[in-house]
Amino acid sequence: MFDQITPFVVELAASPLVYVVLVALCFVDGFFPPVPSESALVAVAAIAATSGQPVLAGVLVAAALGAIAGDSVAYWIGRRIGLARLAQSRRPRIAAAFAFAERQMQRRSASLILVGRYIPVGRVAVNMTAGATRLPYRRFLAISAIAGTAWSATSVGIALAASQVLHEPLVAALVSMVVAGGLGIAVDRVIGSISRRRDARAARAAAAIVPTTDVPKTDEPATDLPTASTTPVTHAPSATPRIVPTGEIVRP
Repeated sequence: MFDQITPFVVELAASPLVYVVLVALCFVDGFFPPVPSESALVAVAAIAATSGQPVLAGVLVAAALGAIAGDSVAYWIGRRIGLARLAQSRRPRIAAAFAFAERQMQRRSASLILVGRYIPVGRVAVNMTAGATRLPYRRFLAISAIAGTAWSATSVGIALAASQVLHEPLVAALVSMVVAGGLGIAVDRVIGSISRRRDARAARAAAAIVPTTDVPKTDEPATDLPTASTTPVTHAPSATPRIVPTGEIVRP
């Protein structure tokens, strides 16, 4: 069924409905990988490059908007389900994808989300893991916007080159992943540098606010502490019973 989607989209290339279909495909593909959004996007972009219909800018914007919206749905699904349930998938490939995404999310979230956008199963695992690990949504949305726009732009750009020279969509996917990897490393370094500078400013501000107290020094020993008494303690002798003679004779 899904292999008929790309020919259907190609037939709509001259219709304004192609933009709506592209948005829908890229949206669903964000949380349901079997939908072939990449192949449809590359095919429509190649047709636009040779015939002028549809407009390439409209194709780019439609794909980017659908991708960003679909990634957000995957994020909120992961946040709702939780990390423990995501890692308990019955399919080994899916479970391994979630486990890898969990290990890498804390260290390189930007590059992981950017690179994952180019991998059908990988992007779903990454975006769900981002939600399950409680990555702030504002940060996720910013990275997802860059990832969706980059994915759309590189796919369209390389589709143009492929339609003129190579006529091979697989080259577009490979080059897109390389571009995404470099972009992810750059974004991670920029974000890391900004975070370190912000932390340094916060530490300097905290150090300036905390007052310093001077403790007066004295050579006299403290007298408010209890000291052990050296006076020996004498105990009163215990009283012993005294026998007083009365002159009476005890009779049996």
